[in-house]
Amino acid sequence: MLNRRKLLALGVLAFGLGTPTFAAPRAVMLAEVYRHGMPLDGYWVSEKFDGVRGYWDGKQFWTRNGEPITAPTWFTAAMPSTPMDGELWAGRGKFNLAMSTVRSQTPNDAAWREIHFMVFDLPMQPGDFNARLVALRRLLPLPAAPWVLPVAQQRATTEAELQALLDKTIKLGGEGLMLHKGTSFYRGERTTDLLKFKPFDDADARVIGIVPGKGKHTGRLGALLVETPDGHRFKLGGGFTDAQREDPPAIGAWVTYRYNGTNPSGLPRFARFMRVRADAPG
Repeated sequence: MLNRRKLLALGVLAFGLGTPTFAAPRAVMLAEVYRHGMPLDGYWVSEKFDGVRGYWDGKQFWTRNGEPITAPTWFTAAMPSTPMDGELWAGRGKFNLAMSTVRSQTPNDAAWREIHFMVFDLPMQPGDFNARLVALRRLLPLPAAPWVLPVAQQRATTEAELQALLDKTIKLGGEGLMLHKGTSFYRGERTTDLLKFKPFDDADARVIGIVPGKGKHTGRLGALLVETPDGHRFKLGGGFTDAQREDPPAIGAWVTYRYNGTNPSGLPRFARFMRVRADAPG
């Protein structure tokens, strides 16, 4: 049970604690959210892989926050010196496996054999995304490293086509879609040249406190007190498994939550916990 001593150790209702410090963050391209009615001409569409963002600099994997990723030597031995941006992915519905594998500083060979590096861009390649995509298709796949794969891209120029692709992806167990503007240049910032399209809204917040449970949740987590990047604070009390209530995310951790729009104050409506993030949001 999550007793008083453990709650205090976790920092119940603590505020303002810092987050871990790593090397300089990678300047990666970050997505805005696709909204109905946005123009689709010129965009490439791909599946949104639910894994851990990985930046290969030609010698080493990094998270987008500048934390080194320790992959087995065999995983990287045949990889090119070309910088690549992608997702370290364990398969649909296996985010927790991907996160635990990639975050471990002592690589587990068996776990890493479940990981694929799904490459969606070449950050240092000259030209727009159309040109980078041609170069990516020439570079990958690699016979000596079949776990390194180019992300499949296709066109969808109408909302009906895009929705049909989303429905198909969700039915197969996928998370959503990514839209990448063909004429865009790689920029390490959040931009509408890259969009994500999912069947629900989600966002990230930092855990700043733990609220003990009552009733059937006495002695374990009742809710997380979280703070969004823009300073909104609220309690996140739904969406947890029994195991997560027994062993809740730590103070300072970033979590992703699902919600249904916002109320006039800007707070999310019907927010529910989804998972702990592998890294802090960009």
